[in-house]
Amino acid sequence: MKKIILSAIMLMGLAFTAQAQDISKNAIGLRLGDNDGFGAEVSYQRGLSNSNRLELDLGWRNRSNYYNNGYYGNDDAIKLAGLYQWVWNIDGGFNWYAGVGGGFGSYNSDYNGVNDNGVFAFAAGDVGIEYNFDFPLQLSLDFRPELGGNGYYENSYSSDIALGVRYRF
Repeated sequence: MKKIILSAIMLMGLAFTAQAQDISKNAIGLRLGDNDGFGAEVSYQRGLSNSNRLELDLGWRNRSNYYNNGYYGNDDAIKLAGLYQWVWNIDGGFNWYAGVGGGFGSYNSDYNGVNDNGVFAFAAGDVGIEYNFDFPLQLSLDFRPELGGNGYYENSYSSDIALGVRYRF
């Protein structure tokens, strides 16, 4: 009985490690989400191995006559996020992934004549699912919580759900 259980565990382990991955060496596109008002981010993924990759996302915004807490103002910000991701194959072009990382940014806002600007840093996580088509297109849906922000994020926390559209090469 012990040999059967041990053999079953070894077979399951082999099945999980032997699945072929479909990670492109490079992918570039857009990550479309809310992300505390940043909206679309330019997204680049770099494959590091068959099951790991690095993702860099650059977001910026330039809003005029923005309404916030009863006041109209202007808001400019830029943010760079970097994540190390682990990728697991599900089946038929579908992968799921999880990652950790962080980033930094800068902001300048003017509401009702009060100017506020500064820099911020944050830690981030990421979990999502993606589909790689037979042609070089990748669609993904992910959830990214971010902690920190040095006062930039309300209660030092922000999160968003985003749709990614990338060209794989």
